[in-house]
Amino acid sequence: MAALEYQERPAAGQPHGLLVLHHGRGADQHDLLPLADVFDPERRLHVVTPQAPFQLPGAPGFHWYVVPRVGYPEPKTFDESRELLSSFHDELWARTGLTPKQTVLGGFSQGTVMSYAMALSAERPAPAGVLALSGFIPAVPGWEPSLSDRQSMRVLISHGRLDPVIGVQFGQQAREVLEAAGLPVDYREFEGGHNVDPRDLPRAVAWLSATLGR
Repeated sequence: MAALEYQERPAAGQPHGLLVLHHGRGADQHDLLPLADVFDPERRLHVVTPQAPFQLPGAPGFHWYVVPRVGYPEPKTFDESRELLSSFHDELWARTGLTPKQTVLGGFSQGTVMSYAMALSAERPAPAGVLALSGFIPAVPGWEPSLSDRQSMRVLISHGRLDPVIGVQFGQQAREVLEAAGLPVDYREFEGGHNVDPRDLPRAVAWLSATLGR
């Protein structure tokens, strides 16, 4: 498959870290780019927003994987996206000179799923943190999250109690799994649906600053 398309917002000067934001189902590489200045108002981070590889019949936008059932990505498309993102992240670190320990992987919905998939894959380096907005840790045959080797990886979870697309129980389950493994988790539910809660943005800004040591 072709390399992933992407957008980026460079830091104002020498970057202190890297933030990779993966969009949700049916969106594209432009969808989360406006959050770059929201999450990083001082422009200290290099922010990149890759575009998912799949277009599906009868469905708008781009997709990271086929959804047979919420919580359980279709293995073939999930694995293909993981392979493409592995190459994309490796090339991004090589190009920017930044490292996994200077990186937060984040996203919304399907983008959160792929952030977990990359951050918790045993063969992949652990990033500094995961910014998980309205998503879940996927259950896919042949893939298991690796937890015991990345206990210093910080995770911020935000999930709407009224989410009709990915129920709040998925966020709760992710919290339970991660905390049981000893990872530091900052968890918050909000009174809303499948969206980014504007009231959560200052919390995300502070968490990113602490996670990337700024």
